[in-house]
Amino acid sequence: MITHEVENQAAARVGVDEFAANASLVEAVARWGSGVGDGTDGAAPVLHEVGRLVGSASFQRDAELANIRTPELRTHDRWGHRIDEVEYDDAYHRVIRSAVARGAHTSAWASRRPGANVDRAATFLLFAQVEPGHACPVSMTHAAVPVIEQAASGLCDDWMPRLLSTEYDPRLVGGPAKASALVGMAMTEKQGGSDVRANTTRAEPTGEDGAWGRRYRLTGHKWFCSAPMSDAFLVLAQAPGGLSCFFVPRVLPDGSRNVFRIQRLKDKLGNRSNASSEVEFDGTDGWLVGEEGRGVVTIVQMVTRTRLDCVLGTAAGMRQAVAEAAWHVRHRRAFGALLVDQPAMAAVIADLALESEAATVTAMRLARAYDDDASDAEVAFRRLATAVAKYWVCKRGPGHAAEALECLGGNGYTEGFPLARRYREQPLLAIWEGSGNVIALDVLRVLGREPDAFDAFFAVVSEASGADAAFDLELAEAQAVVVELARADAATAALRARELAERLALVLQASLLVQHAPPSVADAFARTRLEGGGGSMYGALPVGVDLAAILARA
Repeated sequence: MITHEVENQAAARVGVDEFAANASLVEAVARWGSGVGDGTDGAAPVLHEVGRLVGSASFQRDAELANIRTPELRTHDRWGHRIDEVEYDDAYHRVIRSAVARGAHTSAWASRRPGANVDRAATFLLFAQVEPGHACPVSMTHAAVPVIEQAASGLCDDWMPRLLSTEYDPRLVGGPAKASALVGMAMTEKQGGSDVRANTTRAEPTGEDGAWGRRYRLTGHKWFCSAPMSDAFLVLAQAPGGLSCFFVPRVLPDGSRNVFRIQRLKDKLGNRSNASSEVEFDGTDGWLVGEEGRGVVTIVQMVTRTRLDCVLGTAAGMRQAVAEAAWHVRHRRAFGALLVDQPAMAAVIADLALESEAATVTAMRLARAYDDDASDAEVAFRRLATAVAKYWVCKRGPGHAAEALECLGGNGYTEGFPLARRYREQPLLAIWEGSGNVIALDVLRVLGREPDAFDAFFAVVSEASGADAAFDLELAEAQAVVVELARADAATAALRARELAERLALVLQASLLVQHAPPSVADAFARTRLEGGGGSMYGALPVGVDLAAILARA
């Protein structure tokens, strides 16, 4: 008797064009990407190529290996010299090299065409869908560009061509020996966390002014520094004039290594392929970017864009979760039928697909607001909408991953299937660049300081007015809450900050789906997220939802 013949198991989901398979992403690129209005397909041909790459068996194997063979810290070489290097598996290098080669980092800055940020967001999303760890340095490099553009002309001239390069060179060298660069960030300290104004790292001016601007020496400890093998970092430190932003390269202009002591690598729940570290500065050279005392204002341009990438990264994870769960239920039989043909399972997959589609269209609409041709109203819209989406979409990620994992049963809970890795990954995106309360309180700060952002936000959201009664009611209620909290005392407003962020996020998502998604998707979203027709768990859909139409898009 053969006891180990394998049957009724879904084959690996490989050989797929992940771009073509993601209907909402394809539609968003066609709607907002660079090809709009010029009679071309824009970035679509490149995105199809990326989709086939990340959907290949070899890329998915590299994604797995990069998370199994995790980065290792080498503080000293064999002769005892301090080197502070992190070694990555070759699989990681292959993954990030592919992403950089296709502009997942800075292609939007290289092009600057209308829709360029949409094209870049779609590329970033596709790579992050399969291997999220490498997306951290890719995202930070993208987000660092507008900050470095404010630096002294010599620094900007030396570094911008390297940031825009589509080459990938993992060596820790400087000058003409290396034509490309990745940039990281070091803000967080152990005593302050998100409260960066509590930072104690000091920056003392050396009195030297050169092509890179004013030079300082930094002393202090950073509790989190992601991607420590990046070529340079944007760092917050206390200068004589207050908290300031500094450009800190790993290799100095003379070719010697800067003082950058990697104390240890963090042993993280997930995000294993990406090294996160504690670093010590001890007379470390840095160059002032912006003005002394204006460090937060300077670096917030980077933070805003990495927050958007947290939304994109969560949407990428949701897409992976839906794709893997939908694949499994279409190939697995139980109780005499395919799982997908059983109403309870069909409802769960459809509900997960709704969440994924809402996250994707929200992230892509936001990306369009970051293009160079953005109007003042679009800039105001993105100021609020980025925080709103960062709060809600990233908060929804962990629960979404857990439900999708359960669709695979015991397989989902085992290593080797990608959803176990995704389950550990999604909580990080809710923490990175401001956890829930930080972001919700940021929404309140916008309410108090930038009321034009709320006007711009509601102008965008109201474009769907009159198309759905449930949406119109929720929109009116959200506007009423804004008015109410604008008049409330600080404690009451803070207590309801999460409620406000959630309401704003849901009306934004509903508005975009009502305008741009098929009626089956928009109707189901409104009935389950706005009317309360569903329960608090995925799969509790009301009678009448068009499951077949939603599943066809999944």
